[in-house]
Amino acid sequence: MYIRSRFNNQTSTENILMKKIILLLCLSLIFTKNQAQNSPQNKLGNWYMYNGSHKLSEKYALKTMAHFRFFELTNEFQQSIYRLGLNYNLNSKMNLTFGVSYANADTEYQNPSNLLTEFRFYEDINLKYKLGDFKLRHRFRFEHRFIEINDVKSTVNWLRYDLNGTYPLSKTWNIYAFNEIFFNFKGDLIDQNWTGAGFLYALNNRIKFKAGYFYQKLPNFGFNRLQLGIIVNTNHTKK
Repeated sequence: MYIRSRFNNQTSTENILMKKIILLLCLSLIFTKNQAQNSPQNKLGNWYMYNGSHKLSEKYALKTMAHFRFFELTNEFQQSIYRLGLNYNLNSKMNLTFGVSYANADTEYQNPSNLLTEFRFYEDINLKYKLGDFKLRHRFRFEHRFIEINDVKSTVNWLRYDLNGTYPLSKTWNIYAFNEIFFNFKGDLIDQNWTGAGFLYALNNRIKFKAGYFYQKLPNFGFNRLQLGIIVNTNHTKK
């Protein structure tokens, strides 16, 4: 009887211990799942975009841009960036842009953090081709970033190669697709890779609306993003 009682007590203790282990595992899985769901990589973010091109003469144009980027669709601010550039048209297939930009960013998702601020200088080489109705553009961008966060300053240089294609569906609708690779001069050779597609709707000769999706691949993770934008083209040479 003593042996049986001792065996039963031992079995009961093992069962309680096993239940505790199972409970801890379940709690760990729930916690891990919730953490994964709350990570920015599992959120569908959104970019609200303005892009403008303002023709000043036959050779020169002013390029403007303002983007407001969020970890989620309408909240959890990630970054705002503003760009101003002077474009010079070499010929019908090639043009150059020289410009500056300013950006600030929240580096943490759902946590308070100090804003990252940066100034950039950039130079673009744009090459345009047309194959029937299909329009193709190559853009080579040299970008020099001067970053500051928590009073720590750093400098980063990028070479960005963007391949962009558009095809008309009608007089007002176009589809587009793009891939942009960010090459580093220090550290990993490829810092980012953006791949996306979407639709363009021409309201008139001056205004277009843009809606699309792209995947932003970074070295260790990636983001899913929507793009909603307006494109404004003006011509100040006409009287």
